[in-house]
Order: sequence, then C-alpha cells, then structure tokens
Amino acid sequence: MAGIELFRGDITTLSVDAIVNAANPGLTPGGAVGLAIHRAAGPELHAECMSLMRGCHPGDAVITGAHRLLAKYVIHAVGPSWHGGEDFEAERLAQTYQRCFALAEKHGVRSIAFPAISCGLYSYPKPEAAAIAIRESGAALARGGSVERVIFALFAEDVFDAFNEALRVR
Repeated sequence: MAGIELFRGDITTLSVDAIVNAANPGLTPGGAVGLAIHRAAGPELHAECMSLMRGCHPGDAVITGAHRLLAKYVIHAVGPSWHGGEDFEAERLAQTYQRCFALAEKHGVRSIAFPAISCGLYSYPKPEAAAIAIRESGAALARGGSVERVIFALFAEDVFDAFNEALRVR
C-alpha cells in the first residue's frame, strides 16, 4: 500500500518526524523498544515523561519531544495486553493507533515510525496486531491529513513476516 513501508531494524535510527514508543502506562522505560528509545533520546526524555505525571492508559497516547533522536517527536502509545480477545483488545489496539495519528495530525507530522504495538511484553498475537496496524494506517493515509509516510520498524523476523503478510492482503 502506498505510504506504508516495512523496515527491519532499529526504530531509533530512522529520520522521521515522529517515532512511536510502545509504552507502558507509567511512561517509564520498559520493553525492548521503550528501552532503546529512552537510551537513544537521553535522560531528557525520561524527565519529560515524568513531568507529565498523569501517565497514559491502554488505548491512549501522549507526545513529547524526541531530544537526542533524529525525530522531532516521540509519541508514547500504550496498547492493550492480550487476554484472549475477550477484553476488547482489538478495539483498544485500533484506538491506540487512531490516537497516535490524531496526535501526529495535531503536530503536523508527515512521517511516522511505529513498532509492533502490544506484540512484545503485552503478548498480542502478531498476525491480528499487524492487521489492525495496517488497517488503521491505511485509514489515516486515506483521510489525507499531514501524515504521508508510515514506517513499521520491526526487529524480529516473525513480527516482520506478520506485518508483511498483513500488508500483502490489504
């Protein structure tokens, strides 16, 4: 799909307007993606996250500066934990992507890089998460706002394969 790309590698190396952090509700460094982003951005990112004080609930996102990263912004998105699909996880994951795109539009972001939200510590099944991510990205691009380029930075081979398949069948 035009405007959506897959990248196999480290999200912190991308020169985009915004990088999305697969965050936890406390906005503290947690999983592999969050740790990498916080390390690359420097201690200023952690200080800014702590200054927000309210944290963030599953399905929501907040935006901060990117500090030492190449990006301008970091969007901290809290996806849902997987509980077998019976706890509105799909709706909350879709809402997480929608909230990221709303923040991106508000801040004039033209290019955005996402990890596979909820696919790590939160154990969301990769094919289902990939389908939601690709669907919501396609919808955001179709709306014709500021976002023109969506990159999924995927490190693990099985996650990359799931996103590649979701993009192929879209």
